[in-house]
Amino acid sequence: MQDHTHEEDDVSLRAFGGPHLYLQGPDALNELGPRVAALGRRPFVVADGVAAGLIGPRIRAALGLEATFATFGGECTAGEIDRLAAAAREAGADVVVGLGGGKAIDTAKGVRMALAAPLVIVPSIASNDSPTSRLAVLYTDDHVLAEVRLMATNPDVVLVDTSIIARAPARFFAAGIGDALSKAFEVAQCARSGGLNFFKASPTELALAIADRCYAIVRADGVAALEAVKRRSSDASMERVVEATVLLSGLAFESGGLSIAHSLTRGFSAVPQVARALHGEQVALGLLAQLVAEEREAAFLQDLRNFYAAVGLPTSFSAFGIGDPEAVRTIVDVTWRTAPYIRNFTPTLTPERLTKALMSLLA
Repeated sequence: MQDHTHEEDDVSLRAFGGPHLYLQGPDALNELGPRVAALGRRPFVVADGVAAGLIGPRIRAALGLEATFATFGGECTAGEIDRLAAAAREAGADVVVGLGGGKAIDTAKGVRMALAAPLVIVPSIASNDSPTSRLAVLYTDDHVLAEVRLMATNPDVVLVDTSIIARAPARFFAAGIGDALSKAFEVAQCARSGGLNFFKASPTELALAIADRCYAIVRADGVAALEAVKRRSSDASMERVVEATVLLSGLAFESGGLSIAHSLTRGFSAVPQVARALHGEQVALGLLAQLVAEEREAAFLQDLRNFYAAVGLPTSFSAFGIGDPEAVRTIVDVTWRTAPYIRNFTPTLTPERLTKALMSLLA
């Protein structure tokens, strides 16, 4: 889909990474016990309250009496990671299991880093692509993005039970679509501008191909998949979109790199009305700003906005009750100062160009 232009003399180091094993399907949770047992004898489970209430008994039955369960406090902070890491050491844990949404999963990654233990991820929602990556995004107690930590390797096992995903609120599923949509455009910009991926190397051709395939699946099957989730059922379209939003999207961003759409989440976290939105909702809005900055044709932008409307993603700041240009100036200022990949863009991005793109979303 994208026009990937490369310099003829590009001989820089390239890198691609991903989880050691990815399992997906309506009965995938049946694999949890043996997969964890192959990695350790004393599992430590970091679970958010909703996921624990929904499937906690099944997890306990799968992992046995040697497992220790800890309830995630609600925000992925350095303090929360330290608290749970201390509990895991006390329990003598030798394998970590992350269960729940993105913040619980990132907290489990933090515990894994502290213990230097294997990690199994079991997402209960498909709202973003954090399950497959090495990244843990930490926030302050006031829910402002604080730092990004990197595990030495990707998760050992990512286990996605789509019968569980289908029972989660549709808004989370739509947010996963929003997060995945941006990857084809961000990876293309990173490659075109000579940016680096999250392995501190150039994007591979495989990452470019995965990003394009991710976008194609989400556009072709996104609406039908969302309807299946609203029926609380898993069908072929839903399975394809889950693979795109969790696996393909994760592989694409980590090995392909990011650009404006994800950079703007830094600035969005400084504006309370937008900070409360789901990550994928923020990225979807950021993607529109990136495409405006790319000077895409009006017909292209309108087609994408129509798709956003069909799956319930925001098409302007009005979705968050924002109409004040001062909010845009705050977003640009914070993003420009703190986002490490904001300059993965060509032609050369300036604060003025970014401001103009965001201003177009005020209407």
